[in-house]
Amino acid sequence: MNWTLEVVVVPVSDVALAKAFYEDVMGFAVDHDSDFGEGRRMVQLTPPGSGCSVVISSFLNDMAPGSLKGVQLVVNDVRAAREELLGRGFDPGEVVVIGPEGVRPATAEDDLNNQGFLFFADPDGNSWAVQQITARP
Repeated sequence: MNWTLEVVVVPVSDVALAKAFYEDVMGFAVDHDSDFGEGRRMVQLTPPGSGCSVVISSFLNDMAPGSLKGVQLVVNDVRAAREELLGRGFDPGEVVVIGPEGVRPATAEDDLNNQGFLFFADPDGNSWAVQQITARP
């Protein structure tokens, strides 16, 4: 039996602001945007190439806005991902290497497979990691 992760609920304070961030800055596709009236809105977005979506909502969960930590996206080139975000006007910070010696800035000589990361937060402070994985065992 396959157990697939399909949706992660991201707690936000302002659905419109969060939708703009995830759609315009992160490049996630809007799957649906539903307004149920009385201030209840839900938007589902999917990162390019992902089988898992995020749902942002003003009413679906008990988590405080900004309380989601450690959600991780995977790309095959973390430097290119950073450049893409910079091109959209968002600075996610520098690429870092996480290895046995801890966390350090990446250099041009580093092989970033499995150890190259970007870290950033959405407008509410929900934290995200972007990891480079170019080859899997």
